[in-house]
Amino acid sequence: MTTFGKQALAGLRVLLVLTLITGILYPAAVWAVSRIEGLHANAEAVDTTLVGIDREGDQWFHTRPSAVTLPASGGSNKGELNEAYDAVVAQRRAEIAQREGVPEDQVPQDAVTASASGLDPHISDAYALVQVPRVARANGMSEDRVRELVAGNTDGRGAGFLGEPGVNVTALNRALDAAR
Repeated sequence: MTTFGKQALAGLRVLLVLTLITGILYPAAVWAVSRIEGLHANAEAVDTTLVGIDREGDQWFHTRPSAVTLPASGGSNKGELNEAYDAVVAQRRAEIAQREGVPEDQVPQDAVTASASGLDPHISDAYALVQVPRVARANGMSEDRVRELVAGNTDGRGAGFLGEPGVNVTALNRALDAAR
């Protein structure tokens, strides 16, 4: 056999072995682990505040809505000219206005429009402040104390000038839990 033939055969063997490992065995192992019952049910990432976690109940601050149901991540291709999208936004606006006890025109835009990934932990200051009375009432705390927690979990603009300040809901709910 020629040198070229030996090298081609060796390369083919490496290709087949790596294809088996990275294309079949590893994905199958990840899939199998993801199917273990109870492994991630009601789990919350405990050492990070980079993922938005929406807790249920009036005692918690709520994140932006997601275009998908968790644990998946993804956006929607519906735009503001889409009638179905407009109906969903109107429904969310009415629900949030009722939950927070404010007129619909006081519901901030980020409260009704979905996060691109569904994982963003930040909401606007306006959305956090709309939620303060409900959260304070449900936790038996003063509104001033809850506003202090909001201020303590508000991130500034990126590099001092990029974007808008945002409130990290994951960090805020953990601070609220510790303060109760």
